[in-house]
Amino acid sequence: MSERDQCSISGVGVGLRHEHLSDILAQQPAVPWFEVLVDNWLSEGGLDRSAILGMAERYPLAFHGVNLNLGGVDPLDMAYLARIKTLMQDCQAAHYSEHACFSRYENDYLFDLCPLPYTQESARHLAMRVEQVQDFLGEEMLIENVSSYFEYQSSALDEAEFLVEVSQRSGCKLLLDVNNVYVNAVNHGFDVTEYLQRIPQQLVAEIHLSGHDRKSGYLLDTHGTPVTDDVWRWYHYAIQRYGHVPTLIEWDHNLPEWKILEAERIKAEHLWR
Repeated sequence: MSERDQCSISGVGVGLRHEHLSDILAQQPAVPWFEVLVDNWLSEGGLDRSAILGMAERYPLAFHGVNLNLGGVDPLDMAYLARIKTLMQDCQAAHYSEHACFSRYENDYLFDLCPLPYTQESARHLAMRVEQVQDFLGEEMLIENVSSYFEYQSSALDEAEFLVEVSQRSGCKLLLDVNNVYVNAVNHGFDVTEYLQRIPQQLVAEIHLSGHDRKSGYLLDTHGTPVTDDVWRWYHYAIQRYGHVPTLIEWDHNLPEWKILEAERIKAEHLWR
């Protein structure tokens, strides 16, 4: 583990989006922690670094990434990870999380988080890449389950078994997105209860909640609507199973006013407590 000072997170936080940043800094709402989409703060010409440092002075932060291509076959971008590591140190971030997926091949970006085949070979490959990241950062990372709209014929494990295999091989923890579990259960016809029961309590370090849209014959993970009643019910089940895991309200598109996000957070907090 790293020797750097780390903040700790607890309770129900909110995903920080720059549209709400000025309101948050001005009003300083009673939110226990925020999750930062770290890719937005790394490049020159990106969002103002002083603003994120100002947030870190007021609130515990966790970092979440989307561009690592953790499950891909191209070499990991160590310069990208170095920028993340520096910002984590500057903000004393609680942890760094990424997705159990691939999103790039050579110079072609897929603009989506694509699932991996659930095989032992794929689990070994992903675990090796997770270990490489953890060794570089000097601390444990979290990996998140992604929503999906197709399955591989080669898969020999189910999704929950695959995530547990990767976690146990690499020593990482899981960021359990309850909305993604429900979306995949509807899209692929598996039982949510069985999925959650396959994941040991000690592996779940964070939970995400977000919204989805119902399309003709499938669910689409959009992060652009309130949490649905079905996902609230499964969140209640997850909290009963895993305990008081830090939870995040995640909203990326069609952003509402801050007060609507805060109402979602308070609803989750009532269940969390």
